[in-house]
Amino acid sequence: MRLSDVYRHSMVIASDYRIPDPSKVGRLLRRRTDALTAMGAHHVLVYRALRDPGRVLVMIGVHSKEPVVELLRSRVFFNWFDDAGVEDIPAVFAGEIAGRFDHTDSDVAEAPGVLVSAFLLADDVESLLAEFHAQEETFKAAGVRKVWLLQAFDDPRELMIVQEIDTEEHAWNWTRRHDAATEWFKRTGVGVYPSLFVGEFLDLLRVDDPDPAEPR
Repeated sequence: MRLSDVYRHSMVIASDYRIPDPSKVGRLLRRRTDALTAMGAHHVLVYRALRDPGRVLVMIGVHSKEPVVELLRSRVFFNWFDDAGVEDIPAVFAGEIAGRFDHTDSDVAEAPGVLVSAFLLADDVESLLAEFHAQEETFKAAGVRKVWLLQAFDDPRELMIVQEIDTEEHAWNWTRRHDAATEWFKRTGVGVYPSLFVGEFLDLLRVDDPDPAEPR
């Protein structure tokens, strides 16, 4: 299974927070597979920040919007965060894929790349997608394998951008660029959302098979 399959054709719940021991996240989620199943989850991805100790990004792929809306009104997430030892309750993003780009050979399995993600506001999502299309060759040359643009359920201006980059060196070079391809970086970290996340794959949970799984 490829990591991109987790959120291809899917809706996503994402949370970015700090925890004393990131390795606990997978174990805690495996103890709550009943709750994950009830929300319609099929996979969970956990990433650990490379240069920000204790920071993690958790992305839950779900089948349907309806149970997610109800879930966000419940205490399920608060209970999870309490169990994990999160002191400051983070914002939770819930949305669906509005656009994607894949610059890889779909027939070749690759090791997980470095994830660069961010939250931002955009008044014109179509224009942003057009900008991404115009910069596809620049993305590819910089080592950006895949790009997903997710749009929030509750506010269509609220976006999460996820990029998978082939190496850590290329990822840091990408975050330091100042050109048209990375202009959107300036709009990240809005409101309650955190700054740019750069991290490595830590864990994958298949909700219908909660044993640890190796990504392909």
